[in-house]
Amino acid sequence: MEKLIPRHDEILKELDEKGNVLVQDLCEKLNVSSVTIRKDLNFLESIGLLFRNHGGASKQIRYAYEKNVVEKESINVEAKQAIAKAALSLIQENDCIILASGTTMHYLARMLVNFGPLTVLTSSLRVAIELCNNPNINIIQLGGEVRKSSTSIVGSISEGILRQFSCNKLFLGVDGIDVEFGISTSNAAEAHLNQVMMECADQTIILADSSKLNKKGFGKISLLDQVDYLITDDGISTEEHSKLEEVGVNVIK
Repeated sequence: MEKLIPRHDEILKELDEKGNVLVQDLCEKLNVSSVTIRKDLNFLESIGLLFRNHGGASKQIRYAYEKNVVEKESINVEAKQAIAKAALSLIQENDCIILASGTTMHYLARMLVNFGPLTVLTSSLRVAIELCNNPNINIIQLGGEVRKSSTSIVGSISEGILRQFSCNKLFLGVDGIDVEFGISTSNAAEAHLNQVMMECADQTIILADSSKLNKKGFGKISLLDQVDYLITDDGISTEEHSKLEEVGVNVIK
């Protein structure tokens, strides 16, 4: 089997520092042809050290796949709880907000137990049930087709209901954040509902841990210039932070 050579080590070092590398940048840095770099990247992917993508490679797989909500609840729990806590600072009394589906939304709903008065529209059955513990929150549960894997509502009925309202803020969880592709989720129907949510809200606030960065889901929601805030964790790199700020996203961590 082919062994690692010093050039491979340089590529992996660059990847560790940046999280993503481009073929053109590696050609200039290592003074070799694009054919050589592509062969290097293919070899390094074959032994499980990186993932190839269009124009380069990344440390992590770039595509987000659908997971059951029960499985999601065991992933990055502390980061999600911290993100939900940070989101509280953007909620004011008498706001009319939308809480989309996702495990981070469940944590946020639990933290609203002593908050209010507030009006909350939600597509998540679990969020609605959680908020029933607070008498100061007016809850509007969207109706429609139930996605059992996420215990949330999708489809034309929910979209029609949603279009009857105008809200201050949307709190949205996503499966992927990519500077070029935008924000996305692994389910097309949910992506379409999320688009309508954004149309009905003055501000869009993404709640996503850093594992969602540089990933794409099947269903595109919007470009990043439509996003006002991203609340994430310390896992975001300086380069990722700068790129998001450049396209107008206020990053909170």
